[in-house]
Amino acid sequence: MEAHALRARGWSISAIARHLGRDRKTIRTYLNGQRTPGQRSRSLPDPFEPFIEYCRLRLDTDSGDPHLWATTLFEEIVELGYAGGYSSFTRALRSRKLRPFCERCASAGGPVEYVIIDHPPGAETQWDWLELPDAPETWGWGASAHLLVGALPYSGRWRAVLAESEDQPHLIEALHQVSVRLGGVSARWRFDRMATVCHPGSGEVTASFAAVAKHYGAGVDVCPSRRGWRKGSVEKANHSAAQRWWRTLPDGLSPAQAQRRLDAWCARSGDVRIRVIAGTKMTVATAAAREPLRPLAAPFPAVLETTPIVTPQALVAFRGNFYSVPPGHAGQRVTVRHRLGSAVLEVVTARGTVLARHRREVDHAGALIRADEHVAALEAKVLAARGELVGGPCRRKARRPASAAARAEADRLAGRNVGEQAPVVDFAAYAAAARPLQPAADARRASADGGVPADARTPDSTGNP
Repeated sequence: MEAHALRARGWSISAIARHLGRDRKTIRTYLNGQRTPGQRSRSLPDPFEPFIEYCRLRLDTDSGDPHLWATTLFEEIVELGYAGGYSSFTRALRSRKLRPFCERCASAGGPVEYVIIDHPPGAETQWDWLELPDAPETWGWGASAHLLVGALPYSGRWRAVLAESEDQPHLIEALHQVSVRLGGVSARWRFDRMATVCHPGSGEVTASFAAVAKHYGAGVDVCPSRRGWRKGSVEKANHSAAQRWWRTLPDGLSPAQAQRRLDAWCARSGDVRIRVIAGTKMTVATAAAREPLRPLAAPFPAVLETTPIVTPQALVAFRGNFYSVPPGHAGQRVTVRHRLGSAVLEVVTARGTVLARHRREVDHAGALIRADEHVAALEAKVLAARGELVGGPCRRKARRPASAAARAEADRLAGRNVGEQAPVVDFAAYAAAARPLQPAADARRASADGGVPADARTPDSTGNP
């Protein structure tokens, strides 16, 4: 302010610099508007500058995602070469106002009161289904995919597994796979009132799931009705899975590739989070190593069933692979049945007839498994249908004109009588009808000839009578 005031009085830049004890170049840049008071100029180039346009496009309201988490966007630009820290990144987002303002989100919600529940190590695993909208059409799972999330509240470690359905066999399979990823089984399992675990009205564990809990040696706790925030650890894991993984999942991935991407994110970013436990800072991985989890038993022998349609190539799809069946069932809906823990799957008709048994391959490997007898039967049927066994296929260049019946029908349709023969008339009937008139006709001819009977006349030299 003082430099501008002295300049307005007519002072020179050198006089102002001597008066204020500053360099003349500094005074000149402030007076010319090249520098702003309170903002220091950077001596090094801004590392965020090359990524401004990418962040703007990712957070754009029309073509991007204005609600994308800053942590997710930070991971993306780090992979693109950003060398700055997370705090510098968020400060750059705020100073440049790259995130659009959302009035709907700003006016919604409010403070929520909650209490922290103590969880000893290895005491509990919290489970929950997360429904994921907009599943890729290539998966064939319908409009939504399903993710079973399991979280250890003491350490904060969580893992999740994709599933086609939320029925009990898929729940049991996903429970086993998540427990493998967590490293074992805790003392108790906590669920909300899902129908595959308990009776929603009473909260009592069903007999079928009680056998599962007994098999793995875990007690089951069901959250009371209308009392939320009883499994906040898994709910926060659901939030992270939806925002950090599913929201940015690219198109064109198979379920197996999406699962590997989720496992890699959990190991790379989820387990390195810092937690304060009993006043000590440690990573999630360090805290998880302290949890006394029991070794995992063999998979519970639940039976998975899907109902695919047999393709014209006598194949059925199951978990990203194709298995052969005998020919003659194309277009029919069959049941693929697999018992967990078994290496064999069965293909069964609607009446319960077993069509084929195959060794199950790794899910979503794109394998094509054909039994030799199915291949031979399919080839024999195809060759017979094409005429290879009865003299070869029909000639494609033979001359086959229209038949007489076809030509007659064409003439009839066109109103033509081409080629019709005149009808043959039998005159015997006319001769028989004319005999009674013969005497009268002879008399008239005789009178005309001068009274000489017809048989008495003699022919002349020309042969005429």
